[in-house]
Amino acid sequence: MKRAVIIPSSLLATLAMLGAAAAPALAAPAEIKLWRHDTGDLEMTAGRAAVERFNRSQSRWKVTVEAIPQGSYTESITAASMVGQLPCVIAMDQPIVPNFAWAGHVRPLDGLLPADAVATLLEGGRGTYKGQLYSVGQLDVVLALFARRSQLSALGVRAATMEQPYTAAEFHDILAQAKRSGRFRFPLDLNARFTGEWYSYAFSPWLQSAGTDLIDRTSYVRVDGVLNSDPAVGVGRYYGRLFKDKLAERNPADDKAFEQNRVLFHYTGSWKAHEYSERFGDDLVVMPPPDFGHGPKIGAASWQWGITRSCKQPEGAAAFLAHLISPQEIAAASRTTGLVPVSAEGAALTEHYRPGGDWRLYFEFAKRYAVARPASPAYPALSSAFEKALVDIRSGKDAAEALDQAVDAMEHNMSRNNGYGYGLAARKNGGGL
Repeated sequence: MKRAVIIPSSLLATLAMLGAAAAPALAAPAEIKLWRHDTGDLEMTAGRAAVERFNRSQSRWKVTVEAIPQGSYTESITAASMVGQLPCVIAMDQPIVPNFAWAGHVRPLDGLLPADAVATLLEGGRGTYKGQLYSVGQLDVVLALFARRSQLSALGVRAATMEQPYTAAEFHDILAQAKRSGRFRFPLDLNARFTGEWYSYAFSPWLQSAGTDLIDRTSYVRVDGVLNSDPAVGVGRYYGRLFKDKLAERNPADDKAFEQNRVLFHYTGSWKAHEYSERFGDDLVVMPPPDFGHGPKIGAASWQWGITRSCKQPEGAAAFLAHLISPQEIAAASRTTGLVPVSAEGAALTEHYRPGGDWRLYFEFAKRYAVARPASPAYPALSSAFEKALVDIRSGKDAAEALDQAVDAMEHNMSRNNGYGYGLAARKNGGGL
Protein backbone atom coordinates (compact mmCIF):
# COMPACT_ATOMS: atom_id res chain seq x y z
CA MET A 1 0.00 0.00 0.00
CA LYS A 2 1.31 3.44 -0.96
CA ARG A 3 1.66 6.03 1.73
CA ALA A 4 -0.27 9.29 1.42
CA VAL A 5 1.98 12.30 1.01
CA ILE A 6 1.11 15.04 3.45
CA ILE A 7 2.09 18.55 2.33
CA PRO A 8 2.41 21.11 5.10
CA SER A 9 -0.11 23.94 4.93
CA SER A 10 2.71 26.51 4.92
CA LEU A 11 4.14 24.97 1.74
CA LEU A 12 0.72 25.00 0.08
CA ALA A 13 0.39 28.70 0.83
CA THR A 14 3.83 29.37 -0.64
CA LEU A 15 3.01 27.46 -3.85
CA ALA A 16 -0.26 29.39 -4.18
CA MET A 17 1.57 32.69 -3.88
CA LEU A 18 4.14 31.65 -6.50
CA GLY A 19 1.35 30.61 -8.87
CA ALA A 20 -0.39 33.96 -8.48
CA ALA A 21 2.84 35.82 -9.19
CA ALA A 22 3.41 33.82 -12.35
CA ALA A 23 -0.14 34.28 -13.62
CA PRO A 24 0.40 37.62 -15.44
CA ALA A 25 3.23 36.15 -17.48
CA LEU A 26 0.95 33.34 -18.61
CA ALA A 27 -2.02 35.62 -19.33
CA ALA A 28 -3.25 36.03 -22.89
CA PRO A 29 -1.96 39.14 -24.69
CA ALA A 30 -4.23 42.19 -24.63
CA GLU A 31 -6.26 42.56 -27.83
CA ILE A 32 -5.69 45.59 -30.06
CA LYS A 33 -8.61 45.84 -32.47
CA LEU A 34 -7.90 47.38 -35.87
CA TRP A 35 -10.26 48.49 -38.60
CA ARG A 36 -9.20 49.00 -42.18
CA HIS A 37 -11.00 49.46 -45.45
CA ASP A 38 -11.19 46.47 -47.77
CA THR A 39 -8.77 47.20 -50.58
CA GLY A 40 -6.70 45.42 -53.25
CA ASP A 41 -5.38 41.91 -52.71
CA LEU A 42 -1.74 42.97 -52.54
CA GLU A 43 -2.37 45.62 -49.89
CA MET A 44 -4.49 43.25 -47.83
CA THR A 45 -1.76 40.60 -48.07
CA ALA A 46 0.89 43.09 -46.98
CA GLY A 47 -1.28 44.24 -44.08
CA ARG A 48 -1.96 40.72 -42.82
CA ALA A 49 1.74 39.85 -42.97
CA ALA A 50 2.69 42.98 -40.98
CA VAL A 51 0.14 42.12 -38.28
CA GLU A 52 1.37 38.53 -38.07
CA ARG A 53 4.99 39.65 -37.71
CA PHE A 54 4.04 42.07 -34.93
CA ASN A 55 2.02 39.46 -33.06
CA ARG A 56 4.88 36.95 -33.28
CA SER A 57 7.48 39.52 -32.21
CA GLN A 58 6.10 39.97 -28.69
CA SER A 59 3.57 38.43 -26.30
CA ARG A 60 2.06 41.50 -24.64
CA TRP A 61 -0.30 42.60 -27.43
CA LYS A 62 -2.30 40.90 -30.15
CA VAL A 63 -3.62 42.91 -33.10
CA THR A 64 -6.86 41.62 -34.63
CA VAL A 65 -8.10 43.02 -37.93
CA GLU A 66 -11.58 43.70 -39.28
CA ALA A 67 -11.86 44.73 -42.94
CA ILE A 68 -14.85 46.95 -43.79
CA PRO A 69 -16.06 47.68 -47.35
CA GLN A 70 -14.52 50.96 -48.52
CA GLY A 71 -17.87 52.39 -49.60
CA SER A 72 -19.22 52.33 -46.04
CA TYR A 73 -15.96 52.73 -44.15
CA THR A 74 -16.15 56.40 -43.12
CA GLU A 75 -19.81 56.05 -42.17
CA SER A 76 -18.93 53.02 -40.03
CA ILE A 77 -16.32 55.02 -38.13
CA THR A 78 -18.72 57.89 -37.52
CA ALA A 79 -21.48 55.57 -36.34
CA ALA A 80 -19.15 53.59 -34.06
CA SER A 81 -17.77 56.79 -32.56
CA MET A 82 -21.26 57.97 -31.60
CA VAL A 83 -21.86 54.82 -29.53
CA GLY A 84 -18.34 54.45 -28.16
CA GLN A 85 -17.52 51.36 -30.20
CA LEU A 86 -14.44 52.41 -32.14
CA PRO A 87 -11.49 50.00 -32.19
CA CYS A 88 -8.01 51.04 -31.05
CA VAL A 89 -6.46 51.52 -34.49
CA ILE A 90 -8.17 52.80 -37.64
CA ALA A 91 -7.00 53.30 -41.20
CA MET A 92 -7.67 56.76 -42.64
CA ASP A 93 -7.15 58.39 -46.00
CA GLN A 94 -4.61 61.04 -44.99
CA PRO A 95 -6.53 64.09 -46.33
CA ILE A 96 -9.43 63.38 -43.95
CA VAL A 97 -7.21 62.92 -40.87
CA PRO A 98 -7.72 66.57 -39.75
CA ASN A 99 -11.48 66.09 -39.99
CA PHE A 100 -11.29 62.96 -37.85
CA ALA A 101 -9.05 64.77 -35.35
CA TRP A 102 -11.43 67.75 -35.16
CA ALA A 103 -14.38 65.37 -34.70
CA GLY A 104 -12.58 63.69 -31.80
CA HIS A 105 -12.21 60.27 -33.40
CA VAL A 106 -8.41 60.07 -33.07
CA ARG A 107 -5.77 61.23 -30.59
CA PRO A 108 -2.40 62.95 -31.14
CA LEU A 109 0.53 60.59 -31.57
CA ASP A 110 3.20 62.99 -30.31
CA GLY A 111 4.86 61.32 -27.34
CA LEU A 112 3.41 57.91 -28.22
CA LEU A 113 5.67 57.16 -31.19
CA PRO A 114 9.48 57.32 -31.30
CA ALA A 115 10.37 60.83 -32.52
CA ASP A 116 13.39 59.59 -34.45
CA ALA A 117 11.24 57.10 -36.41
CA VAL A 118 8.64 59.75 -37.28
CA ALA A 119 11.38 62.17 -38.35
CA THR A 120 12.51 59.80 -41.11
CA LEU A 121 9.11 59.81 -42.81
CA LEU A 122 8.57 61.83 -45.98
CA GLU A 123 5.68 64.29 -46.34
CA GLY A 124 3.51 61.42 -47.55
CA GLY A 125 4.05 59.44 -44.36
CA ARG A 126 2.42 61.80 -41.84
CA GLY A 127 -0.99 63.27 -41.12
CA THR A 128 -1.25 66.38 -38.95
CA TYR A 129 -3.80 68.82 -37.54
CA LYS A 130 -2.93 72.11 -35.80
CA GLY A 131 0.74 71.14 -35.78
CA GLN A 132 0.23 67.80 -34.05
CA LEU A 133 0.79 64.34 -35.52
CA TYR A 134 -2.34 62.20 -35.81
CA SER A 135 -1.44 59.47 -38.31
CA VAL A 136 1.48 57.69 -39.94
CA GLY A 137 1.75 55.62 -43.09
CA GLN A 138 4.08 53.27 -44.89
CA LEU A 139 3.43 53.90 -48.57
CA ASP A 140 2.53 56.55 -51.11
CA VAL A 141 1.91 56.99 -54.81
CA VAL A 142 3.20 59.88 -56.90
CA LEU A 143 1.97 61.78 -59.93
CA ALA A 144 3.97 61.75 -63.13
CA LEU A 145 3.81 62.42 -66.84
CA PHE A 146 4.23 59.17 -68.77
CA ALA A 147 5.31 59.16 -72.42
CA ARG A 148 7.15 56.98 -74.92
CA ARG A 149 10.63 58.08 -75.84
CA SER A 150 10.22 56.99 -79.45
CA GLN A 151 7.07 59.08 -79.91
CA LEU A 152 8.69 62.18 -78.40
CA SER A 153 11.69 61.72 -80.71
CA ALA A 154 9.44 61.35 -83.76
CA LEU A 155 8.00 64.79 -82.97
CA GLY A 156 11.40 66.30 -82.20
CA VAL A 157 10.32 66.91 -78.60
CA ARG A 158 12.66 66.68 -75.64
CA ALA A 159 11.84 64.59 -72.59
CA ALA A 160 11.39 66.64 -69.42
CA THR A 161 13.75 65.95 -66.51
CA MET A 162 13.91 66.87 -62.84
CA GLU A 163 16.65 69.34 -63.74
CA GLN A 164 14.61 70.82 -66.59
CA PRO A 165 10.88 70.08 -66.34
CA TYR A 166 8.45 71.38 -68.91
CA THR A 167 7.10 74.83 -68.19
CA ALA A 168 3.32 75.02 -68.43
CA ALA A 169 3.60 77.08 -71.62
CA GLU A 170 6.10 74.66 -73.17
CA PHE A 171 3.88 71.71 -72.34
CA HIS A 172 0.88 73.35 -73.99
CA ASP A 173 2.97 74.08 -77.10
CA ILE A 174 4.10 70.43 -77.26
CA LEU A 175 0.52 69.25 -77.02
CA ALA A 176 -0.52 71.65 -79.79
CA GLN A 177 2.37 70.40 -81.94
CA ALA A 178 1.35 66.79 -81.33
CA LYS A 179 -2.23 67.65 -82.28
CA ARG A 180 -1.10 69.33 -85.52
CA SER A 181 1.01 66.30 -86.44
CA GLY A 182 -2.16 64.29 -87.01
CA ARG A 183 -0.79 61.37 -84.97
CA PHE A 184 -3.01 62.05 -81.96
CA ARG A 185 -6.62 63.16 -81.90
CA PHE A 186 -6.20 64.02 -78.20
CA PRO A 187 -2.51 64.13 -77.18
CA LEU A 188 -3.08 64.13 -73.39
CA ASP A 189 -4.97 61.78 -71.09
CA LEU A 190 -5.98 63.49 -67.81
CA ASN A 191 -8.05 60.60 -66.44
CA ALA A 192 -11.26 62.47 -67.18
CA ARG A 193 -13.27 59.35 -66.34
CA PHE A 194 -12.13 59.61 -62.71
CA THR A 195 -14.31 61.32 -60.13
CA GLY A 196 -14.03 62.45 -56.51
CA GLU A 197 -10.64 62.96 -54.93
CA TRP A 198 -8.75 62.67 -58.22
CA TYR A 199 -9.43 66.35 -58.96
CA SER A 200 -7.83 67.73 -55.81
CA TYR A 201 -5.07 65.12 -55.79
CA ALA A 202 -4.13 65.71 -59.41
CA PHE A 203 -4.81 69.40 -60.02
CA SER A 204 -4.47 71.30 -56.74
CA PRO A 205 -0.68 70.72 -57.16
CA TRP A 206 -0.99 72.85 -60.31
CA LEU A 207 -2.30 75.65 -58.07
CA GLN A 208 0.60 75.16 -55.67
CA SER A 209 3.04 75.15 -58.58
CA ALA A 210 1.55 78.50 -59.62
CA GLY A 211 2.08 79.93 -56.11
CA THR A 212 -1.46 79.63 -54.80
CA ASP A 213 -3.56 76.93 -53.12
CA LEU A 214 -6.99 75.62 -52.21
CA ILE A 215 -6.96 77.56 -48.92
CA ASP A 216 -4.69 79.92 -46.99
CA ARG A 217 -2.55 77.62 -44.86
CA THR A 218 -1.67 80.28 -42.30
CA SER A 219 -5.28 80.70 -41.18
CA TYR A 220 -7.00 77.60 -42.62
CA VAL A 221 -10.22 79.57 -42.96
CA ARG A 222 -9.50 82.06 -45.75
CA VAL A 223 -10.42 80.80 -49.22
CA ASP A 224 -11.38 84.08 -50.93
CA GLY A 225 -8.32 85.55 -52.61
CA VAL A 226 -6.59 82.15 -52.65
CA LEU A 227 -8.72 79.63 -54.56
CA ASN A 228 -9.98 82.42 -56.84
CA SER A 229 -6.73 84.42 -56.99
CA ASP A 230 -5.27 85.51 -60.33
CA PRO A 231 -2.78 82.58 -60.39
CA ALA A 232 -5.61 80.14 -59.56
CA VAL A 233 -7.80 81.55 -62.33
CA GLY A 234 -4.84 81.26 -64.69
CA VAL A 235 -4.45 77.58 -63.84
CA GLY A 236 -8.19 77.06 -64.23
CA ARG A 237 -8.17 78.65 -67.67
CA TYR A 238 -5.13 76.58 -68.68
CA TYR A 239 -7.02 73.45 -67.62
CA GLY A 240 -10.15 74.51 -69.53
CA ARG A 241 -8.16 75.34 -72.66
CA LEU A 242 -6.81 71.78 -72.79
CA PHE A 243 -10.35 70.56 -73.43
CA LYS A 244 -11.47 73.53 -75.53
CA ASP A 245 -8.50 73.07 -77.87
CA LYS A 246 -9.12 69.29 -77.92
CA LEU A 247 -5.71 68.55 -76.48
CA ALA A 248 -7.41 66.35 -73.87
CA GLU A 249 -10.64 64.39 -74.26
CA ARG A 250 -13.59 65.69 -72.27
CA ASN A 251 -15.47 62.36 -72.04
CA PRO A 252 -13.17 59.46 -72.97
CA ALA A 253 -14.80 56.14 -73.74
CA ASP A 254 -12.16 54.15 -71.85
CA ASP A 255 -8.93 54.49 -69.91
CA LYS A 256 -6.66 52.63 -72.35
CA ALA A 257 -5.57 55.53 -74.55
CA PHE A 258 -1.91 55.46 -73.52
CA GLU A 259 -1.59 51.68 -73.77
CA GLN A 260 -3.13 51.79 -77.23
CA ASN A 261 -0.89 54.66 -78.44
CA ARG A 262 -3.83 57.05 -78.85
CA VAL A 263 -2.24 59.76 -76.67
CA LEU A 264 1.28 61.11 -76.33
CA PHE A 265 1.14 61.76 -72.58
CA HIS A 266 -0.67 60.23 -69.64
CA TYR A 267 -0.84 62.32 -66.47
CA THR A 268 -1.54 59.79 -63.77
CA GLY A 269 -0.14 58.06 -60.69
CA SER A 270 2.70 55.64 -60.10
CA TRP A 271 0.10 52.90 -59.70
CA LYS A 272 0.71 52.54 -63.46
CA ALA A 273 4.47 52.03 -63.04
CA HIS A 274 4.46 48.23 -63.13
CA GLU A 275 2.03 47.90 -66.05
CA TYR A 276 3.71 50.55 -68.17
CA SER A 277 7.22 49.30 -67.41
CA GLU A 278 6.28 45.79 -68.51
CA ARG A 279 4.53 46.98 -71.65
CA PHE A 280 6.99 49.59 -72.91
CA GLY A 281 10.31 48.71 -71.28
CA ASP A 282 13.10 51.18 -71.96
CA ASP A 283 10.86 53.16 -74.32
CA LEU A 284 8.87 54.42 -71.31
CA VAL A 285 9.89 57.84 -70.00
CA VAL A 286 8.67 59.10 -66.63
CA MET A 287 8.68 62.88 -66.21
CA PRO A 288 7.71 65.48 -63.60
CA PRO A 289 4.41 67.33 -64.04
CA PRO A 290 4.64 70.74 -65.72
CA ASP A 291 5.99 73.75 -63.82
CA PHE A 292 3.52 76.62 -63.47
CA GLY A 293 6.18 78.94 -62.07
CA HIS A 294 7.16 77.64 -58.63
CA GLY A 295 8.46 74.22 -59.59
CA PRO A 296 6.54 70.98 -60.22
CA LYS A 297 4.31 69.83 -57.37
CA ILE A 298 2.50 66.56 -56.71
CA GLY A 299 -0.02 65.42 -54.12
CA ALA A 300 1.30 63.60 -51.05
CA ALA A 301 -0.01 60.85 -48.80
CA SER A 302 -2.35 57.90 -49.06
CA TRP A 303 -3.97 55.68 -46.42
CA GLN A 304 -2.48 55.90 -42.95
CA TRP A 305 -3.02 54.66 -39.38
CA GLY A 306 -4.19 56.47 -36.26
CA ILE A 307 -5.16 55.66 -32.68
CA THR A 308 -8.67 56.40 -31.46
CA ARG A 309 -9.37 58.49 -28.38
CA SER A 310 -11.43 55.65 -26.90
CA CYS A 311 -8.58 53.13 -27.16
CA LYS A 312 -7.96 51.50 -23.77
CA GLN A 313 -4.49 50.25 -24.79
CA PRO A 314 -2.81 53.25 -26.49
CA GLU A 315 0.60 51.92 -25.53
CA GLY A 316 -0.03 48.68 -27.44
CA ALA A 317 -1.56 50.51 -30.40
CA ALA A 318 1.49 52.81 -30.50
CA ALA A 319 3.81 49.81 -30.39
CA PHE A 320 2.07 48.44 -33.47
CA LEU A 321 2.30 51.76 -35.33
CA ALA A 322 6.00 52.02 -34.44
CA HIS A 323 6.39 48.52 -35.87
CA LEU A 324 4.70 49.58 -39.12
CA ILE A 325 6.98 52.58 -39.73
CA SER A 326 10.22 50.71 -39.13
CA PRO A 327 12.40 50.56 -42.26
CA GLN A 328 12.00 46.80 -42.46
CA GLU A 329 8.19 46.94 -42.42
CA ILE A 330 8.01 49.86 -44.85
CA ALA A 331 10.26 47.92 -47.22
CA ALA A 332 8.23 44.72 -46.83
CA ALA A 333 4.99 46.57 -47.62
CA SER A 334 6.57 48.21 -50.66
CA ARG A 335 7.96 44.92 -51.96
CA THR A 336 4.53 43.29 -51.75
CA THR A 337 2.47 46.14 -53.18
CA GLY A 338 4.94 47.90 -55.47
CA LEU A 339 3.98 51.25 -53.89
CA VAL A 340 6.44 54.02 -53.01
CA PRO A 341 8.06 53.67 -49.54
CA VAL A 342 7.87 56.83 -47.41
CA SER A 343 11.34 56.72 -45.87
CA ALA A 344 14.81 56.68 -47.37
CA GLU A 345 15.77 53.86 -45.03
CA GLY A 346 12.81 51.77 -46.16
CA ALA A 347 13.47 52.55 -49.83
CA ALA A 348 17.09 51.42 -49.46
CA LEU A 349 15.86 47.93 -48.52
CA THR A 350 13.83 47.49 -51.73
CA GLU A 351 14.93 46.46 -55.20
CA HIS A 352 12.91 49.03 -57.11
CA TYR A 353 13.27 52.17 -54.95
CA ARG A 354 16.81 51.84 -53.58
CA PRO A 355 19.43 54.23 -55.00
CA GLY A 356 20.01 53.01 -58.55
CA GLY A 357 16.74 51.04 -58.60
CA ASP A 358 14.59 51.12 -61.72
CA TRP A 359 11.77 52.98 -59.92
CA ARG A 360 13.96 55.28 -57.83
CA LEU A 361 12.65 58.28 -59.77
CA TYR A 362 9.23 57.93 -58.13
CA PHE A 363 10.82 58.10 -54.68
CA GLU A 364 12.76 61.21 -55.75
CA PHE A 365 9.50 62.79 -56.94
CA ALA A 366 7.93 62.06 -53.53
CA LYS A 367 10.92 63.55 -51.74
CA ARG A 368 11.23 66.70 -53.88
CA TYR A 369 7.76 67.60 -55.15
CA ALA A 370 5.15 66.24 -52.72
CA VAL A 371 2.77 68.64 -50.98
CA ALA A 372 0.19 67.31 -48.54
CA ARG A 373 -3.37 68.39 -49.08
CA PRO A 374 -4.44 71.16 -46.67
CA ALA A 375 -4.48 69.95 -43.05
CA SER A 376 -7.96 71.29 -42.44
CA PRO A 377 -11.13 69.58 -41.16
CA ALA A 378 -12.83 71.43 -44.00
CA TYR A 379 -10.84 69.48 -46.58
CA PRO A 380 -13.63 67.05 -47.67
CA ALA A 381 -15.90 70.01 -48.45
CA LEU A 382 -13.04 71.94 -50.03
CA SER A 383 -12.15 69.00 -52.27
CA SER A 384 -15.77 68.60 -53.33
CA ALA A 385 -16.07 72.31 -54.18
CA PHE A 386 -12.85 72.19 -56.21
CA GLU A 387 -14.03 69.10 -58.07
CA LYS A 388 -17.27 70.83 -59.07
CA ALA A 389 -15.33 73.88 -60.25
CA LEU A 390 -13.06 71.81 -62.49
CA VAL A 391 -15.95 69.78 -63.91
CA ASP A 392 -17.70 73.05 -64.74
CA ILE A 393 -14.54 74.47 -66.30
CA ARG A 394 -14.09 71.31 -68.35
CA SER A 395 -17.65 71.76 -69.61
CA GLY A 396 -16.92 75.32 -70.76
CA LYS A 397 -17.60 77.60 -67.77
CA ASP A 398 -15.10 80.42 -67.31
CA ALA A 399 -12.58 79.63 -64.59
CA ALA A 400 -13.11 82.91 -62.71
CA GLU A 401 -16.83 82.25 -62.34
CA ALA A 402 -16.39 78.58 -61.42
CA LEU A 403 -13.74 79.31 -58.78
CA ASP A 404 -15.76 82.20 -57.33
CA GLN A 405 -18.64 79.78 -56.87
CA ALA A 406 -16.31 77.31 -55.17
CA VAL A 407 -15.18 80.07 -52.81
CA ASP A 408 -18.79 81.00 -52.01
CA ALA A 409 -19.59 77.37 -51.22
CA MET A 410 -16.58 77.10 -48.91
CA GLU A 411 -17.29 80.41 -47.17
CA HIS A 412 -20.77 79.13 -46.38
CA ASN A 413 -19.39 75.76 -45.22
CA MET A 414 -16.83 77.43 -42.96
CA SER A 415 -19.44 79.66 -41.35
CA ARG A 416 -21.81 76.74 -40.81
CA ASN A 417 -19.06 74.81 -39.00
CA ASN A 418 -17.68 77.77 -37.04
CA GLY A 419 -14.32 77.61 -38.78
CA TYR A 420 -13.68 73.95 -37.88
CA GLY A 421 -11.79 74.93 -34.76
CA TYR A 422 -9.97 77.90 -36.34
CA GLY A 423 -10.88 81.53 -35.67
CA LEU A 424 -13.22 82.88 -38.32
CA ALA A 425 -11.81 86.37 -37.72
CA ALA A 426 -8.65 85.23 -39.46
CA ARG A 427 -10.62 84.89 -42.69
CA LYS A 428 -11.37 88.61 -42.75
CA ASN A 429 -7.82 89.87 -42.31
CA GLY A 430 -5.98 86.99 -43.98
CA GLY A 431 -3.78 86.57 -40.96
CA GLY A 432 -2.75 83.52 -39.00
CA LEU A 433 -3.89 82.59 -35.53
